Amino acid sequence: MSATGLSGIRALRATRIRRPWRLAAEVSTLLIALAVAFPLYWMVLSAFKPAGEIESTEPRPWTLSPSLDSFRRVFQQQDFGRYFLNSLIVAGTVVVLSALVAFLAATAVTRFRFKFRTTLLIMFLVAQMVPVEALTIPLFFLMRDFGQLNTLGSLILPHLAFSLPFAIWMLRGFVKAVPEALEEAAYLDGASRSRFLWQILFPLVLPGLVATSVFSFISTWNDFLFAKSFIISDTSHSTLPMALLVFFKPDENDWGGIMAASTVMTLPVLVFFVLVQRRLVSGLGGAVKD
Repeated sequence: MSATGLSGIRALRATRIRRPWRLAAEVSTLLIALAVAFPLYWMVLSAFKPAGEIESTEPRPWTLSPSLDSFRRVFQQQDFGRYFLNSLIVAGTVVVLSALVAFLAATAVTRFRFKFRTTLLIMFLVAQMVPVEALTIPLFFLMRDFGQLNTLGSLILPHLAFSLPFAIWMLRGFVKAVPEALEEAAYLDGASRSRFLWQILFPLVLPGLVATSVFSFISTWNDFLFAKSFIISDTSHSTLPMALLVFFKPDENDWGGIMAASTVMTLPVLVFFVLVQRRLVSGLGGAVKD
């Protein structure tokens, strides 16, 4: 038998050996995906269920009589649209500012050599280890002293501070992966530093910016702790998670309204993810190579 035939048989045997392991990995991945997706499915299902089925002692994973009553109660709530707009303003501002500042800071700590550069990078990691709950009270007094309580600024500034360390540390790898020879070639062609920064480097690290933006958007959009702590009396500056409190009542919770409001809250996150998914995949896969 020829060498080509022997190599083909060996490859076929190796494929047969690996196939059970591959099948087990695919089944495990499918089970994990179903476990992750089931709470979302139950949330949407409960939002469309009539009140009788939600309160039933025998819950079923389907409904034969879907209803929009829960969504009507959500959109009929006073100031729900204002809360939605406030959440968009806060999340959008944090995403834009964190991406801009993180890009400039990551470029500075990667391309330039200065004193305490390593210490600064270590501080970025340490900042990620501090739980948000431990800093809520100090941040409350800080916002009070700055006169920012009951304003959207009291939500934007803390989230910006918590998003920046992660974003800077992650973007540092993308900036570092851009060859320095590319920068030198740009300077030889007459490009200024600012032109190289925005017209060459920025598009190359854009996938990393998208990945960090997803993190910033989700953490800011779903925030309840800061919104509850810093918006005390002026409810006109409340965000969408605060609207859920309307459906929690002392005698009986409106679970249909809670699930409908949660579904409405999830939609902007899904839309944002769909818009950036292509760049997000490339951002998680790695940066540009030399």
